[in-house]
Amino acid sequence: MMPPLPEAFLSVPLAHRGLHARAAGRIENSPAAIRAAMDAGYGAEIDVQLTADGQAVVFHDERLPRLTGFDGAVRALSAAELGRIPLSDSEETIPTLPEVLDLVDARIPLLIEIKDQDGALGSDVGPLERAVAAALAGYRGPVAVMSFNPHSIARMAALLPDVARGLVSCAFDAADWPDVPVTRRAALRALADFAASGASFLSHDVADLQALHVKQKRDAGVPLLCWTVRSPGQEAQARALADNITFEGYLPRRPTRGPAPAPAPAPA
Repeated sequence: MMPPLPEAFLSVPLAHRGLHARAAGRIENSPAAIRAAMDAGYGAEIDVQLTADGQAVVFHDERLPRLTGFDGAVRALSAAELGRIPLSDSEETIPTLPEVLDLVDARIPLLIEIKDQDGALGSDVGPLERAVAAALAGYRGPVAVMSFNPHSIARMAALLPDVARGLVSCAFDAADWPDVPVTRRAALRALADFAASGASFLSHDVADLQALHVKQKRDAGVPLLCWTVRSPGQEAQARALADNITFEGYLPRRPTRGPAPAPAPAPA
């Protein structure tokens, strides 16, 4: 039986890569951004990449320059080496997934996106999924994993069957996915691998929520999250179609269900 998405993920907005604000020294996916999300009463969505020594670190990009100013690929360095690289405009460094789990300590829902390691959303997966499963073993807080790569989610189903898992999806336009073959993009767009992957929820691009395959999944009872909402107006439109939002750049006033989060200053 597939584990359902915990109710917490439908009752409070999820801060995209944490409640980041670079001008305030809160870099995306950093401990400061995640702490800010917790302090404001939001959940957090984070990304994980694989290190040279097989660890999961909380970082979005495959390469370092945009967020650190250093050159090179995340996968070329060990977790210890990455932990010595400062994040831009911050005194913090790149955290490991276990460090973030210790920080969160079950206090908020944590949505973990497993970044594609195949390069073309294919079947060459495994090491990062094993690292995520090892980190989550014994974690008791509300947590779910997701990925654009259905093979990654199928692997998580085998490694950690009791943790909710979902597919991240979009229109899969050629310009955004140049390394993915056209037939593969068509299958991904149509959510052809949803059932086989063992996914129990969907997180879809907010700009494409009216897509037929997305509507069919929601009509069938599949929980639908969306990314990335960047204004109150866009939020209002998204909530007419999706169960919950992943947001950045503003503060949602109230969750989909349940109590409103504590007020917090708008990101700088």
